[in-house]
Amino acid sequence: MSLFHALIRTHHITSRKKVAHLRKAAGKFDCYALLRSGGCPGIMYCKGSEEAVREWVGTVQRLRYKDFQLVFKPGPIVSKVVQPEPQNGLFEVEAVKEFAAAMENRGILNWWERGMGFK
Repeated sequence: MSLFHALIRTHHITSRKKVAHLRKAAGKFDCYALLRSGGCPGIMYCKGSEEAVREWVGTVQRLRYKDFQLVFKPGPIVSKVVQPEPQNGLFEVEAVKEFAAAMENRGILNWWERGMGFK
């Protein structure tokens, strides 16, 4: 099974109700989701099967986040090391630096930096 991923940027992620909805969707679609929540900017990363990632991204779109940008549409992961996550579900970090470290651990830091406009 090939793994897919997507990157979303929003103005902010502060609504706990929306985060709870995204957590439920990550479980329902059996995918891994990482959020940078608590302020500006809001960043979301999703990884899983093609269908799971597309469904999860659709859930995010329906929540109508301010300044929603699907930076990278669901696509196959291009990395030297592509491994499934040890645990699916939704996880949160508070700092952009933590999010960057998570992307680096997955071997997709350059991809993420391009999407965020850092490169």
